[in-house]
Amino acid sequence: MSTQLLLCSSSKAGDSAYLEPVIPHLKERLAAPSNILFVPYAGVGMSYDDYTARVATALEPHGYKVIGLHTEVDAQAACRNADAILVGGGNTFHLLAQLQQQDLIPSIRDAVAAGMPYIGWSAGSNIAGLSIRTTNDMPIVQPRSFDALALVPFQLNPHYSDYQPPGFHGETRDQRLAEFMIVAPQTPVLAIREGTSLKIDGNRMVLLGETDGCVFSAGHKAVLPRNSDISSWLAGK
Repeated sequence: MSTQLLLCSSSKAGDSAYLEPVIPHLKERLAAPSNILFVPYAGVGMSYDDYTARVATALEPHGYKVIGLHTEVDAQAACRNADAILVGGGNTFHLLAQLQQQDLIPSIRDAVAAGMPYIGWSAGSNIAGLSIRTTNDMPIVQPRSFDALALVPFQLNPHYSDYQPPGFHGETRDQRLAEFMIVAPQTPVLAIREGTSLKIDGNRMVLLGETDGCVFSAGHKAVLPRNSDISSWLAGK
């Protein structure tokens, strides 16, 4: 069946309400009523129960039932039986470590390959790529490896910004991604700004939103145009 992915940069954009940038695209992707399996493992600063409740508060008025994966006795079966998998943001390293420890990566891959919609934001989008080597957050825990779900043949960098505050002397995001290109020149990085999302249906991909993204590949930075067909990157361009 056709792969259905919605990879969002962020849960908020500017002063928006929580999940406001995600909900319109989610509603296009997934009809209500539906049972959504929420993966809260990127949450470190709040309990999994609280994180799930926060997401449920935002989504249930739209007809979605949100079920926390951490409450399921058989997590692998839960991945097979939901209507969609939703993976929240937070710490990418913690998220990946938990999925590895519970042996859930094959279950999620199989569910997505069978046509189950996958929706993520921030860390939840990071792990859809080949690895988490281009995430922005700190490695507060050590996963078994940096290899991720590999639902797409490239790296992601959500929350992308090329703004440099006056007087800032640390490495910019562009410098960090340039370092990655040096060690992995054949692996593209799709950098998406706040409030934008990659929508993937099988072999077709579009960047949804009001701002362009960027692609870092083979030593070059190029524009990733919004609301245009960018499917070539699914072919490992």
